[in-house]
Amino acid sequence: QVQLAESGGGSVQPGGSLRLSCAASGSINTYAMGWYRQAPGKQRELVARITSAGSTNYADSVKGRFTISRVYAKNTVYLQMNSLKPEDTAVYYCNLKIAGVDYWGKGTLVTVSS
Repeated sequence: QVQLAESGGGSVQPGGSLRLSCAASGSINTYAMGWYRQAPGKQRELVARITSAGSTNYADSVKGRFTISRVYAKNTVYLQMNSLKPEDTAVYYCNLKIAGVDYWGKGTLVTVSS
């Protein structure tokens, strides 16, 4: 069973940047990975996804501001978040699906406020 651990969240002013990390306890190189977020009172939504080959896709709301990447040797996925907006405030989770089973980390809180 793979365990995922997010880090890098925090408080930042609008326009600022943060980089989130998701470290896996085992090899994830053959799997697609995703970053999701859940704001208070809202459903969890997909923010960005990266395939095992490195192809990426993003939610329209973050295109051009967020970048997902992965370092295979470290079994780690990153989410670089630039030009942050108050509406980006949420708990961010990383996700891995293996054989139809979803694995989630505990999440990391991002707060964007002046």
